[in-house]
Amino acid sequence: MSQKYEKLKTLLKELFQLDQPDLDFGLYRIMHAKSAEITQFLDEDLLPQVKDALAHYKTADKAEIEKELAKVVAGIEAAGMDPEQSPKVVELRARLANEAVDIGALESEVYDHLFGFFRRYYSEGDFLSKRVYKPGVYAIPYEGEEVKLHWANADQYYIKTSEYLRDYAFRLQPDDEKNPMRVHFRLVDATEGEHGNVKAAQGKDRRFRLAEVEPMTLEDGELVVRFTYQPDAAKQKDLNTAAEAALMEVTDPALAQWLRKLGNKHRRADGTESENTRLRVHLDRYTARNTFDYFIHKDLGGFLRRELDFYIKNEVMHLDDVENESIPRVEQYLSKIKIIRRIAGKIIDFLAQLEDFQKKLWLKKKFVTETSWCIRVGCIPDEFYAEIAVNEAQREEWVRLCAIDEIEGDLVTPGYSKKLKPEFLKGHPTLVVDTRHFDAAFTARLLETMGDVDEQTDGVLLHSENFQALVLMQNRYREQVKCIYIDPPYNTGDDDFPYKDSYQHSSWTSMMLDRAELAKQILTENGLYTVQIGDEESAHLRIVFDGLFAERKNSAVVRRGVKNVQAQFMDIDRLSLGHDVVHAYVKRRGVRLSHLRHRLSDEQPGKWDTFWRGTDRPTMRYALFGSKPDSGQWRWEEGRTKRAVGNYDTFLGEQSQSKSLDEWYAENLQAGVDLDFVRLNDDGVVQYYVPPQNYRLVSDNWLDIPAAGTVTDFPHEKSLSLLQRVISWSTNPGDYVMDYFGGSGSTGHAALSMPVASGGARKFILVEMGDYFDTVLLPRLKKVTFSPEWKDGKPKRLATPEEAERSPRIMKVVRLESYEDALNNLEPRRTETQQQLLLAPEAQGPDGLKEQYILRYLLDIETRGSQSLLNVQAFADPTAYTLKVKRPGSDESREVNVDLLETFNWLIGLTVRHLAAPQTFSAASERDQEGRLRLKGRLKQDPAGPFWFRTVTGNTPDGRRTLVIWRKLTGNPEEDNLVLDEWFTKQGYSSKDSEFDLIYVNGGNNLENLKTPDDLWKVRLIEEDFHRLMFDTEGV
Repeated sequence: MSQKYEKLKTLLKELFQLDQPDLDFGLYRIMHAKSAEITQFLDEDLLPQVKDALAHYKTADKAEIEKELAKVVAGIEAAGMDPEQSPKVVELRARLANEAVDIGALESEVYDHLFGFFRRYYSEGDFLSKRVYKPGVYAIPYEGEEVKLHWANADQYYIKTSEYLRDYAFRLQPDDEKNPMRVHFRLVDATEGEHGNVKAAQGKDRRFRLAEVEPMTLEDGELVVRFTYQPDAAKQKDLNTAAEAALMEVTDPALAQWLRKLGNKHRRADGTESENTRLRVHLDRYTARNTFDYFIHKDLGGFLRRELDFYIKNEVMHLDDVENESIPRVEQYLSKIKIIRRIAGKIIDFLAQLEDFQKKLWLKKKFVTETSWCIRVGCIPDEFYAEIAVNEAQREEWVRLCAIDEIEGDLVTPGYSKKLKPEFLKGHPTLVVDTRHFDAAFTARLLETMGDVDEQTDGVLLHSENFQALVLMQNRYREQVKCIYIDPPYNTGDDDFPYKDSYQHSSWTSMMLDRAELAKQILTENGLYTVQIGDEESAHLRIVFDGLFAERKNSAVVRRGVKNVQAQFMDIDRLSLGHDVVHAYVKRRGVRLSHLRHRLSDEQPGKWDTFWRGTDRPTMRYALFGSKPDSGQWRWEEGRTKRAVGNYDTFLGEQSQSKSLDEWYAENLQAGVDLDFVRLNDDGVVQYYVPPQNYRLVSDNWLDIPAAGTVTDFPHEKSLSLLQRVISWSTNPGDYVMDYFGGSGSTGHAALSMPVASGGARKFILVEMGDYFDTVLLPRLKKVTFSPEWKDGKPKRLATPEEAERSPRIMKVVRLESYEDALNNLEPRRTETQQQLLLAPEAQGPDGLKEQYILRYLLDIETRGSQSLLNVQAFADPTAYTLKVKRPGSDESREVNVDLLETFNWLIGLTVRHLAAPQTFSAASERDQEGRLRLKGRLKQDPAGPFWFRTVTGNTPDGRRTLVIWRKLTGNPEEDNLVLDEWFTKQGYSSKDSEFDLIYVNGGNNLENLKTPDDLWKVRLIEEDFHRLMFDTEGV
């Protein structure tokens, strides 16, 4: 094969993710399972179509015609004749001039164009959407806007998460399924920062360094190599060299075979040998975190097809070649274009399949892998106190967080003892019970007694990548959040925000826009969306958000901290700014916000100010004190002004001898009457009265409050003063506040500790994916619930009864499946029937069933039924649906039971009113004379019974009263449904009455069904709506 063919094939293997067959994680693992089949398709089916398409030109092959011509000429010359006079020679020369095709050159040209087209858009693991106009010049989509902001990744999802650093595995023997010799790079003791906002140690970027303790061990037949990821002044390349040397010097006999294979030279996908060892190649891949997949294209197929047409018109099709050539030459020319377009189109189909499959995993609503509840002791019924008091894990957490071991008793309340007493709990109602320390049965019984669960839930904390959380929130919280406050990564270049080399600002902009579009849908029509940002990205953010919130926007300046001005002016980069900017947005015109006020240290007395204004409104010019202005206007309309003049006359006539105007104004104000006053002063100037003030209105200069807080040791913690100012500006008690860059939990802290003067606490929703969710954010909220004042990590005092009553009642903690979890739970399967269809003779050949299947459907069809893509068969036991999920803060994956109930509540947007504890029953059955199954006796409540039921009641977003029935199926549908019917009746339910508008049940059933007024069935299968809603991408 030609060199250009081999070059194209190598590129296609890279595009199809077949170039690293030893990698064993994520999508690489799936492609490895299919690599032999896809490679065979490339070698034997797809690329040979180029040669086959050119085969009909064989009779016009230039080499064959030249060979025939030479033979004819030699024969004529041997006969002593002039070959130029021979008609055959003339004919052959004419064919060479007008028809001959250099098939080899044409074939190479096709391969070269295919390589050139795909190479220009693919770079280090991603397709970049740069529309090439000509070399070095790009076109952007412009639709006549006055100002257009465009960036390299504008039509891609930013998917990079810290979890990507944690999962890297490869096989030393990739083709040996029994002994693949799997090597796993594991991250330990990773130093985290607040959602990318925090700078690394001064002058140090974070680097991967081989762990000092147990850098390499064998675990369960795998070789585990451990790394730390911390600030380090050394270059990553040097650290990799040191790591390689240290590992190869290990003398443990148990590792000898592993090290020998790791020390072999790496063999590339094209068969050539690298100069580096296999260990060094994988070290470089693992540590090059800025060169891996960061994006998923929103429509890769559409983009590449449009670009292919553009490429052909500009790089392949030249009008001069058509205008001046013979008809056969033009036919050959057009054939070349058809071949390029057809083969490229098929490659695009496969690439689009890969990208769309990843997009499907990215956009799908993620499973809730765990739900726990943090409930204030004062809200828990007394009958649970004895069980809580003997829970050691809960007691130890209270000692660690709240220092309860230092609480001494008095005559009324018992002090701390290692064996807690229920009376101690009753005396400290702001302690927070975390159901993570209790079993599922206790939690279910407790929640059943809580009544209206969602109404009492004052905080929702989601441990998740924020895009995934915002997607899942859409149905439940659409247009319900009154205030959004975020403090996103500042993208300073030395923070933790990961970006692809040369695409720092582009990556950040894509990340911000996708999440802002989702968050906007959660904001109420009169809500406020605020973003605190540094100078590095303020301009980009303003343009992006101005386009998203086209109607109203504004900005304020807030003090970041005290700057060392002596460090400035050495060069322009050192001219550092001492402030952040808070950009504020609303969704529509006409939204009114309360005045922002700053309290003054001393009350300012009332004063008089001029009643005339320079703005010119003729309707506001009227006679007052015997004169009427020719221009401008009076401040108030005529009726209000006349009342104000009368009020002042009353004061002069009845009150001025005994009290000041300020005093009389205050008396009336306390009585609920806010009086106006207007007078004509001694100089003939009309004035109005400005009442006494203990505050002044705040401008857009917020330098009176800091941008950063000091409650925790968390870097770049948000300021409570700043947060409370924004929250009070736009919300009332009970409104929702959301922060989807939750960080250390400052926004939740501010929401639950709002001053009494502003009405008290607001409800809050926080999203954070970092390990510090469990180490900083959640402990902080538990602590401030327990006590409002802390010093040196300990409470200064206990909450007063009034403070206890205002503290959060319930905080719900929700943990979601990650994108990486979704990838790692894929299990491709091909049935025997599918295999036989693909092997059938009629399925072979170009555009046949096998080709179409591989190019377009392979991944989607063969991963159906994987746990992360919804295995509805597993709904037979709602308590046993499992996923392999990585534990927070580690690389360890463990199998967990997914919370299907909570996941479904989120999918249908259910506001939960009651969450019942499970009920279990036993029952006997028999057949009547007509052979129909019936119960033998009654249903018996039985803790060990096989028939399990649990119900959830609530309201959907459109107000429908909803009953959700979960049950365990025994495998006998007839008996399952007989018991369901009996249980349903026993509970007093009926699908005919109006108690519920919708009834959901898992598993096929015989419940009588009715059509609702809007033509929907009242009784619905959970599995059907679960699948529909999980993969519904409308509005995403």
